[in-house]
Amino acid sequence: MKELFREQDITRVSYYKAVLEERGIPTMIRNEYLTFSGLTEIPIPEFFPALCVLNDEHYVEAVAIIREHLTANQGNADMEITCISCGETNPGNFEICWSCGNPVSGDKPPM
Repeated sequence: MKELFREQDITRVSYYKAVLEERGIPTMIRNEYLTFSGLTEIPIPEFFPALCVLNDEHYVEAVAIIREHLTANQGNADMEITCISCGETNPGNFEICWSCGNPVSGDKPPM
């Protein structure tokens, strides 16, 4: 098992877990449940949620997928999009709805 990255925001870590697992790369989040204990409010990175690949041979591929994803979606983070399945609003750089787990559309929500 190798750590890919850690971050204080569990939603971002969970999102990239979903992206990698959609591509067939098994992952886990270390310190996932510490988020609810309040320890992640302390700025000590060792307590932050950490995304890990379970099989070391997937590490290089996982890093490439995350880099590709960050590069492709870098400009869309400020835009919001609506999920075509449940209607929930998501950040523009999400491909998978945070609420229902289905793909989101590329359309802006009505204002």
